[in-house]
Amino acid sequence: MIFDPVEVRGLLIAAARQRQTFTYGTLLGILGHTFTRPLMRQLCKVLDRIDEDGRAAGEPGLAVLVVRQSDGLPGQGWFVSRTGIYPDLPLEWEGTEARRYTGARQSEAFDYWSAHDPA
Repeated sequence: MIFDPVEVRGLLIAAARQRQTFTYGTLLGILGHTFTRPLMRQLCKVLDRIDEDGRAAGEPGLAVLVVRQSDGLPGQGWFVSRTGIYPDLPLEWEGTEARRYTGARQSEAFDYWSAHDPA
């Protein structure tokens, strides 16, 4: 695996505690890579794994903190991979509802990690 899930999770928890997000390109840069679609897809697989493990531990998702530079929303794959997990997931991946939903999930992560230490 190109990306270490423990390292990525640590970066996301630190961002959550500071109530910040990363763009995909910024996070790839911090991890020592330039943005390419194949690398982004690999990163997204790690983000999904981090969220699956977190969900099993009763933690809110962290992948929602990684967003597109263009509109500040997670990519389409984030929404698609969570279909069936979250009953209130919006049907649209862009626009007002997606922005509202994303903001609510980000706030959950911010609030949770401001009050909890990582395991």
